[in-house]
Amino acid sequence: MTTATSAWNGGPLLAGKTIVVTGCASGIGLETARVAKLMGATVLGVDRTMTTAHVDELYRADLADPRMIQALIAALPDGVNGIANVAGLPPTATPELVLKVNLVGLKAFTLGMIPKLADGAAIVNLASLAGFGWAAQVPAIQASAELDFDGVADFVRTHDAGAEGGRSYFFSKEALVAWTLQNRWTWRERGIRMNAVSPGPVDTPILADFIETLGARAEEDMRVMDRPGRPADIAPVVAFLLSDLSGWIRGSNIPVDGGMSSHILSNLHGL
Repeated sequence: MTTATSAWNGGPLLAGKTIVVTGCASGIGLETARVAKLMGATVLGVDRTMTTAHVDELYRADLADPRMIQALIAALPDGVNGIANVAGLPPTATPELVLKVNLVGLKAFTLGMIPKLADGAAIVNLASLAGFGWAAQVPAIQASAELDFDGVADFVRTHDAGAEGGRSYFFSKEALVAWTLQNRWTWRERGIRMNAVSPGPVDTPILADFIETLGARAEEDMRVMDRPGRPADIAPVVAFLLSDLSGWIRGSNIPVDGGMSSHILSNLHGL
């Protein structure tokens, strides 16, 4: 069994590591790239937008397009030490696109990259507080296990994954949380681990999309919280999970939401 070392010499946490950050052009992805560079990583950025901020190399790709995903995998080098799956679409996008990018494309890219990952590599999926209720959606999640790009439209029609109330976005994150849990030990013999980070509302360019879609529900969340999150609140947690210090954290979904998930749980259980 190959495992990541937990030794830390006090230097930059990601020194000597090659990290792929999808969605690197804005928001949490941009900040994750910046923090990873600050921590010593070589950052390979992936985005539809051509920007070279905080990346050593940029790969232009659309994760809604399976041909571009295959080309991206072929272009990336061997020996990658970590993947931060940050790219995603908000609930104002069409349900088909949301599922293609946030779930199907993310999974296709990640699974395609497994042979190119170094032993001891880390995969971090950016989930969401929107995935909190995943346990109530297990039948639909199981039905989506083998979902491919061609089947997305039919899946949206036959399951509760349409546009109303941002349901496609919620489902994409519920399924992503579950997929992370399921893969807690999938590549354990190579020391490859997978975890997720679930932010609450974050002040990025797409925050307005969530408020527009969720309406009163989003407004209530914002009243409970002291403030929206910032990319700088999320990126260091992603970077930690990419580092060797998190080597025994496997299949976890870490909420970074200002206490919002704890608030929901406390109310749910009468605390």
